[in-house]
Amino acid sequence: MRLFFIFLLLLTLANGSALQDAIDKAPEGSILKLPAGLYKGSVVINKPLTIIGKEDGVIIDGEGKGTVITVESSFVTLKNLKIVNSGAMTHTLDAGILIKDAKQCEISDCVIDDCLFGIDMQMVSNSLVQNNSITSKDFDLGLRGDGLRLWYSNDNIIKKNRLIKSRDMVVWYSHGNDIVENYGEHCRYSLHFMYAGKNLVRNNTYRYNSVGIFFMYSKDTIATGNVVQSSLGATGMGIGLKDVSNFTIKDNTVIYCAQGVYIDRSPFEPDTNNWIEGNRVLYNAEALHFHSLSENNIIKNNTIMGNIEDIVNDSRGSKTNENEIVGNYWDNYAGFDRDANNIGDTPHKVYQYADQLWVYNPDVKFFYGSPVISLLNFLAKLAPFSEPIFLLEDEEPMVKLEG
Repeated sequence: MRLFFIFLLLLTLANGSALQDAIDKAPEGSILKLPAGLYKGSVVINKPLTIIGKEDGVIIDGEGKGTVITVESSFVTLKNLKIVNSGAMTHTLDAGILIKDAKQCEISDCVIDDCLFGIDMQMVSNSLVQNNSITSKDFDLGLRGDGLRLWYSNDNIIKKNRLIKSRDMVVWYSHGNDIVENYGEHCRYSLHFMYAGKNLVRNNTYRYNSVGIFFMYSKDTIATGNVVQSSLGATGMGIGLKDVSNFTIKDNTVIYCAQGVYIDRSPFEPDTNNWIEGNRVLYNAEALHFHSLSENNIIKNNTIMGNIEDIVNDSRGSKTNENEIVGNYWDNYAGFDRDANNIGDTPHKVYQYADQLWVYNPDVKFFYGSPVISLLNFLAKLAPFSEPIFLLEDEEPMVKLEG
């Protein structure tokens, strides 16, 4: 049986390189317990090792150069550390922690502050990233690095992390990951997928970001129980689907965004569906925004309430009526329920009227919501001066909310 050593470090401020020296000298499998103090960063871990802050106040400082901690081995644990002051070079992906070509690692209970990129995972599998707090450098939003970055990294658990004033959390070419109970605030994309599949996105909360959750060129993923609130900007988006197939978007809450759910060429693959079910799309400027050809979505049992526009279709001929839409609650449904079965006696039909020039002309959107446009909306629906465009219908609209 391999013998594991507990290596208790008593380092001093005067010995700035002691941490790297201790890492180099420690046998594989050692546990290095650090007392409170300031330690010099730019360290490299190339063997199975555990580094734990045995008390608060363990600070590893990158001194503004490169990546603070680089992990080049499997079976590495970093816990209860404060990691600060990485370099600021985007082209070298200067980060608080870089893990590459590794498996079964753990990063937990760490604070990563003033680091361009937070945790950069490159070809990492079966690892745990949990309960970390991550903040980027005080740069303009687009110049910050990503708080959490998964690149060709599969079957990891990303749980209960906080990303504040970072850029994005990105999941690129990465499959089978559980992204659970994370929090993002004042970022750009709080969660952004590219070419990723079979991931689970559950019970995350994202507030005051430019975009909540955006899925691109991906498939076979479930997003459930997430809350996206107050996505900022004129096109601030709650949940976006672009060229994705076989997605389940279920039991999420999207509230106070410019665009609630954005659907662009999804589902993308032939003979597939996306299921958008049981979501609460509340008090957004636009509840469902369709762009380009998007058909074969199954949209059912959602609550669509308090939005300025329920349906927006900005692409002529995109066949929004080719989606299966049934059993949703629409707060502006004007029908009756005479048999008291909570299903409207007549379908809920949605039209686009000629006054909605802002859909095709962004310059007109400046006046959107003004009294003049509101009056035009009312008059156009009362007595349309041209044939409205039929968008879609819900054949069995719910009449009242249950529960």
